Amino acid sequence: MFTLAEENYLKNIFHLQQLSPQGVSTNAIAEKLETKPSSATDMVQKLAEKEVLTYIKYKGTTLTENGRKIAANIIRKHRLWEVFLVEKLNFQWDEVHEIAEQLEHIHSEDLISRLDKFLEYPSVDPHGDPIPDSNGNFKKTEKKLLSKLSKNEKGICVGVKESASDFLKYLDKRHIGIGVEISVLEKDDFDDSMTIQVLDETYFITKKIAENLYVQMS
Repeated sequence: MFTLAEENYLKNIFHLQQLSPQGVSTNAIAEKLETKPSSATDMVQKLAEKEVLTYIKYKGTTLTENGRKIAANIIRKHRLWEVFLVEKLNFQWDEVHEIAEQLEHIHSEDLISRLDKFLEYPSVDPHGDPIPDSNGNFKKTEKKLLSKLSKNEKGICVGVKESASDFLKYLDKRHIGIGVEISVLEKDDFDDSMTIQVLDETYFITKKIAENLYVQMS
């Protein structure tokens, strides 16, 4: 059994390791969790003793296979709860992350199995992120950032890179959500800003916005 703090470390190291497969630095972990590097080092060493990660000074941290499965299971619970909150309790997609952060630490495997069945085995959460199966496997999908599209290309929104509440509310005001088609009408050569069409409306978006939206070409 792991504490809430330990589970949060494993989950965040998992995410960081997607960006740094060779090893995650203690400073990166500390920054992600908004704590002191010394505190992060202490926790990493503690988790290494539990054999859920390996830590080599000056080289970084990587999850063991067991650590990866534990982290994937926490992510699975988080994303299933987000689906439940949106689909069954009518929360908005910008409201569910903090609640799911609490619910993800419930340890009943039977509850999560029943929740998965009740939701009819969803493959993605409300933000388009894949939900791992009970074995910790993630289904890969073909997607690209909206910023990579050229003028006159279009795609279906399948996810967001940034899930901050303010950003999701920004998207809601422009009717941008999962499953919505986005057409690039214009793309500025200077700053890569775009004029896009969503449903019957036209919007101007910055490069930063386009870099935080995932689409599948349509």
